[in-house]
Amino acid sequence: MKMPTNVREIATSHGKIAVEDNERDAPILVLIHGNSSCRRVFDRQAGRALGRTYRLITFDLPGHGDSGDADRPECTYTLPGLADATAELLAKLGISEAVVLGWSLGGHIAIEMLGRFGGIKGLVLTGTPPVKHGGLADGFVRPPNAGLAARQDMSAADIDMFAHLIFGEPVAPFIREAIRRADGRCRRQLFEAALAGAGVDQRAAVEASSVPIAVINGSADPLIKLDYIDSIEYGNLWERKCHRINGAGHAPFWHAADAFNAIVARFLDDLQAPRHDQSNLPYCPFPLTPYF
Repeated sequence: MKMPTNVREIATSHGKIAVEDNERDAPILVLIHGNSSCRRVFDRQAGRALGRTYRLITFDLPGHGDSGDADRPECTYTLPGLADATAELLAKLGISEAVVLGWSLGGHIAIEMLGRFGGIKGLVLTGTPPVKHGGLADGFVRPPNAGLAARQDMSAADIDMFAHLIFGEPVAPFIREAIRRADGRCRRQLFEAALAGAGVDQRAAVEASSVPIAVINGSADPLIKLDYIDSIEYGNLWERKCHRINGAGHAPFWHAADAFNAIVARFLDDLQAPRHDQSNLPYCPFPLTPYF
C-alpha cells in the first residue's frame, strides 16, 4: 500500500509504524485507533478545531493500515506489546509528555501505557470498558473473544458485519478496507493473550491512577455496558462523571464529531489551566468544610 506523502514511517522493534503528525508547537494529543481499524478514523479530529489548536499524532498500529505487520506477532499482538510499540514510537518522536486518547482497543492500550509511559498527562477513553482479568463479560454486551473481533480470517460478509458493529451506519468505505487489510493474527492473538492473563488488571489500573481520565461514550453503543463503565471508582475521573453523547454508537468521534470534540477540547483546556495559587488568597480564620 502506498503511503500518503504527509505520513512518515518510523522503524521500531515491533516493525515499521506509519505516523501522521501535524507538528504544531502545542500540547500533544496522541490518538490510538481500535481493533482492525486505522488512523483515518480520527480525520474528524485532526481536520477540525482540535487539529488547529493542538499537536495531534495519529498512527497505524502494527498490523494495521500503512504500518507493517509485526515481525514477532506473539510479542507485539498483545496489549503489553502494542502499548510498548506505542511508547517506543513516542520515544522515537522525542515526545516525553502527552495526553492519550484511545478508542475501543486503543483505550485498552492507553490504560496499559499507564505503567509504561511516565509522561501521560491525561487519558480520554471511548468505547473502552476497563475490565479486570477474566472479566470481559462484565464490560461487554457480548464477550468479544467469542466473535468476529477475535477471528483471524474474515469473509466479505464478516467484514461487512464487523464494520457495522464497530463503526455504525453509515460505514465509511475506508473502514471496510482497514478491516480487510488488518493482520488477522492480531485479532486472534490479542484475545488468546488476554485470556492467558497478559497485561494489567485494567479496572484496578484506572481506579489506582492519579492521571486525569475523561470517559466519553455514545449513549447507543451496542457493544459495551455503559452502566458498568459508570460504576467504576476511577482514581481521578474528570468532572466526576462519565460523559454520554446522546444517540451516538461505538464511534462517537466520527458520527457525533462536533459534540465529541467539544468535550475533548474542554478536557484538554482544563489540563492546561494553571492551578490556582492559594498563597495570595485573603486569610480566613475559619476552616473550610469540603461539602463535595
